[in-house]
Amino acid sequence: MSHSTPTEAVIRRGDEIEYETVEAADGLEKGVLIADEHGAPNFAIRRFTLEAGSEVPKHTNAVEHEQYVLEGSYVVGIGDDEHTVEAGDSLLIPAGVPHWYRNEGDDQGAFLCAVPNGDDAIELVE
Repeated sequence: MSHSTPTEAVIRRGDEIEYETVEAADGLEKGVLIADEHGAPNFAIRRFTLEAGSEVPKHTNAVEHEQYVLEGSYVVGIGDDEHTVEAGDSLLIPAGVPHWYRNEGDDQGAFLCAVPNGDDAIELVE
């Protein structure tokens, strides 16, 4: 898909965003805020919510992720390390690096995730 330079701004209101359950993960929902289908030429931003007590299994992505924690506190595993993150924290998950999430708290976690547009092969890691 070829992209041209956008010629007009796109505003998407919060009540326009549809959230869907992420099948591989129990308690994870994703809403696509802006992506190529909305005219963004290079990046997509998505908002995820991670329910209290939920886990996302270890997986890899073909593309990098930049994330910003909006609310809550949860554990992110990246490679061999575990990090507890909370609202205001930012993280980079390089392409191809195994990562996972675990919300051990009593409150929902939420984060923004920016990724390059295009194919993102997701593989679960045993």
